Amino acid sequence: MYKLSGVTKNYQKGRETVRALRGVDLVVEDGEWLSIQGPTGHGKSTLLQILGGLDRPSSGVVDFDGRDLAQLRESEVTKVRAESMGFVFQTFNLIPTLSAQENVETALVPLHVSATARRQRAAIALEAVGLADRLRHVPGELSGGQQQRVAIARALVKEPKVLLADEPTGNLDEDTRDEIIDLLDTMWQERGLTMVFVTHDSTVARRGQRIGVMKNGRLTFKQAARSQSARSQTARSQPARSQTAELPVADASSSDLDPGTVPAAD
Repeated sequence: MYKLSGVTKNYQKGRETVRALRGVDLVVEDGEWLSIQGPTGHGKSTLLQILGGLDRPSSGVVDFDGRDLAQLRESEVTKVRAESMGFVFQTFNLIPTLSAQENVETALVPLHVSATARRQRAAIALEAVGLADRLRHVPGELSGGQQQRVAIARALVKEPKVLLADEPTGNLDEDTRDEIIDLLDTMWQERGLTMVFVTHDSTVARRGQRIGVMKNGRLTFKQAARSQSARSQTARSQPARSQTAELPVADASSSDLDPGTVPAAD
């Protein structure tokens, strides 16, 4: 799914050069759930934004399904993002004047899906996250957990290949956090998603198959967080997918956007 080689990202802050990413090498297999932790300001969100084509590296290769996102024209990156990537953020990023159904529909507008099909697909997506009875509610009429469910439905309604999440449970209490992670786990199991999560929460991180740690712009890995057979054990009816048990440990010494692609700060 992803293969990153020597990825760096530098920012200018006055006269100072901030090295947000320092030669990151990373392989994410198709169907893998990768969690990324690390201190605030050490590159987690920057890495996620580069994986999602929301930012470009200063150098290096960001291979997504055989295409280097770093070399594509902006219009091509936008197309890849619209078709293949779903985003979930801590702040939900819902449009306050739109209903839950209309918010979910926004993800389908760049794909030129007809209005009738958009409504149908949005309703199905909201039913899948347990909000069939909240289609016409605006965000202000929903709880935090319900708003995040709408954001998840919006991310998944276009049937993406990968789901990228930046602190998706950061604004939720523990019980609601567990409900949301259970929901995402089910979606991962049933849909064969590739998922990359940035989180400070170790309970959430341990749900992934691997845990990466970003520190000072470098990525290292802890031991496997979750059994690599987790998907097959809980979704036996699903086709077998690539597993990550044999992966080497890597050590790196717009108007076309729907509202779910607004980056969050690291």
